[in-house]
Amino acid sequence: MSKRVVLAYSGGLDTSVALRWMTDNWGVEVVAVAVDVGQGVDAPSLRERALAAGAVEAAVIDARQEYADDVLVPAIRANALYEGRYPLVSALSRPVIVKHLVAEARAHGATAVAHGCTGKGNDQVRFEVGIRALAPDIEVLAPVREWGMTREDAINLAAHHAIPVNVSHESPYSIDENLWGKAIECGVIENPWEAPPEDVFTLTRPTATTATDVVVGFDQGVPVSLDGRQMDLVRIVSELNTIVGSSGWGRLDMVENRRVGIKSREVYECPAALAIVMAHADLEGLTLERDLAHEKARIEPRWAELVYDGLWYSPLREALDAFVEASQRFVTGEVRLHCEPHGTCQVTGRRSPVGLYDYGMATYEAADTFPHTHAAGFVHLWGLGVETWAARQAHAERPPASS
Repeated sequence: MSKRVVLAYSGGLDTSVALRWMTDNWGVEVVAVAVDVGQGVDAPSLRERALAAGAVEAAVIDARQEYADDVLVPAIRANALYEGRYPLVSALSRPVIVKHLVAEARAHGATAVAHGCTGKGNDQVRFEVGIRALAPDIEVLAPVREWGMTREDAINLAAHHAIPVNVSHESPYSIDENLWGKAIECGVIENPWEAPPEDVFTLTRPTATTATDVVVGFDQGVPVSLDGRQMDLVRIVSELNTIVGSSGWGRLDMVENRRVGIKSREVYECPAALAIVMAHADLEGLTLERDLAHEKARIEPRWAELVYDGLWYSPLREALDAFVEASQRFVTGEVRLHCEPHGTCQVTGRRSPVGLYDYGMATYEAADTFPHTHAAGFVHLWGLGVETWAARQAHAERPPASS
C-alpha cells in the first residue's frame, strides 16, 4: 500500500470518513486536497476539519475562474444537457478537480490518489478515467468501494470519531454543489414516487414578488454581460442564480441512466445553468446558418454523453470542441429572459448585430422583399423526386387491362 495518498476531499461524509478509515486501516499518510469550483468553501474550516480527521496535510485550491473559463465555456457553447435535461453539474467539475489532484500528488510525492465515490456512482468513472488519462503511473484508490459500510454506518463512524460532517440520520442527503448548480441525492429522494422535501432546496426558493427581465449578452458564444454590465462568467452565473432562482425556476427532478447501468432518481437545482443554456441556444437560432445549426444539434447530445461518462480527456471530446468553437464565430448578441414569480423563466427577445433574421424577407406585409415568383420553380424541383416516385407507384399498382 502506498505510504502517501492524495485524497479528493470535500469535507462531506464519505470523504471525511474515508480519510480516517484509510489512516486506520491502511496505515497511509493522507494529504487532503479540496478544489473550490464554486461550492462555497470556507478554506480555514475545511483545512481544520481535514486535519481533525487525520490528514497530515490539507490544501484548498481556488479553481472557480479556471472552471468557468476552461470547462463551463465549452459546455455553454455545446448547449450541454445530458439526456436533454441535466446540465452536467457534477460531471463538468470533475476534470478540473482531477487535474489538481494529479498536480498535488506530484507536489507532495504521493504515488496514489483516492476518491470517496461508491461503486454505484458515476463519479468513480470520472475520477479514475481522468486520473489515468493524465497520470497513468499513479495508483487510484477507492476506499468506499472496499469498506462495506452503509451510509448509516458511515454516519455512526463519523459520530464515534467526532468527525464534523453536515449529515445526520435526520438529514441524510448527499449534496454536491459547485458554480453550475447543486445535485441532491439519498434519503427519501431515492424513492422516485416521493416528492422531494422543500428543505433540500436553497437556490430556487421562490422569494420574488414581481416579474423581472434580465438581458444576457454573448460574445462568440460566451456570456459576457448582464443588462449591459460587462462581467466575468463566475459573476454572471452567481447573479443569475439569484435572479432566476428567486422566481422558483431551475429545478430538475428526473430518473437518469447512470454510466454503471442503473437508473437513479436525481434532484438538481441549476437556475443559472439552465437559463444560460436556454439563452445561448436561442441566440444560435438567430445567428447560425441552417445546416450548421442542424449539424451542431446532432453532436450536442454526444458531447454531453462524453462528459457525463468521464471522457473529458478524450480525443473525441477535443475534436467535437473544435467543431463547436468554430460554429460560435458569429454567436454574438443579447437575449432577454423574462422571469415570473412562482416558477417561470422564458426567452422573450433576442438581437444580434450579425443575426440572420431579415425583416424584409420574413414579414408578411405588402412591402416585403422576398422573391415570391421564384418559389413555384423551387417547390416543383424540390418535390420532383417524390412526384416521380408517386407516379411510378400509381402505374405499378394499376390492374392490367382485361383481354
